Amino acid sequence: MALKTARWDSAEHLQTEEDIAAYLGAVLEENDPALVTHALGVIARAKGMSQIARETGLGRESLYKALSPEGNPEFATVLKVIKALGLQLHATTGHTPAEGV
Repeated sequence: MALKTARWDSAEHLQTEEDIAAYLGAVLEENDPALVTHALGVIARAKGMSQIARETGLGRESLYKALSPEGNPEFATVLKVIKALGLQLHATTGHTPAEGV
């Protein structure tokens, strides 16, 4: 009996703003720029790449290329995409305070 598989597309499972924020938050914890770029591409596809392209002022093809595995978008592009996706970046400390202090 042959094993049936199906293609997994993360974009199909990002249904709510909370899903999207949780997904990007988890990716940011990995500290991997390529993974962040990939995740932004996944989220942009989930929300509609054409819409995100319009909101960022970038061409759709340019946006696909910038957010592809081979892409290396400028930080300004990343910030435009994050804003167009309706997301915000927040900073916290990367360590826990020493006990007893």
